[in-house]
Amino acid sequence: MEKFLEFIRTDLFLIILLVGILLVFILYIMSIIKLNKIKKEYKSFMKKIGNGNDLEEILNKHIERINKTIAKNDELEKYCLKIDADIKHCVQKVGLYRYNAYKDTGSDLSFTLALLDEKNDGVVLNGIYSREMSNIYAKPIQSGESTYKITDEEKEAIKRAIN
Repeated sequence: MEKFLEFIRTDLFLIILLVGILLVFILYIMSIIKLNKIKKEYKSFMKKIGNGNDLEEILNKHIERINKTIAKNDELEKYCLKIDADIKHCVQKVGLYRYNAYKDTGSDLSFTLALLDEKNDGVVLNGIYSREMSNIYAKPIQSGESTYKITDEEKEAIKRAIN
């Protein structure tokens, strides 16, 4: 151990240490030069592939457009889900039945019209025509049934709407 400590104190050790540091510094400079050369070759290669434009820049722009498209797609999907939820409450089923309410009137001028949503909720309208007057009656419908008395014509209109 003492011989080693003596060797460290000599000028020869300092010269060897200095040469080692110099070699490491030279290797460091050479690696920087080589890295710069590789970077230049990379940029040149990317421009050749991109037909004169920087391929990396083209790819970054493309990725940005893809991300925007994904965001818009998510927004459209949410909008469609909202429309699907809203449309359940819209009129989806229509049933019309025309008939002759009175024997003294010609043609089938009276009618019943059922307007129902997905759950068969809605309204049935009954328009009764005679030569002296016309009347229209509305009855609420829930699950294809009404709390009011339903005529055969109204039942037929509801059946046509459901089917």
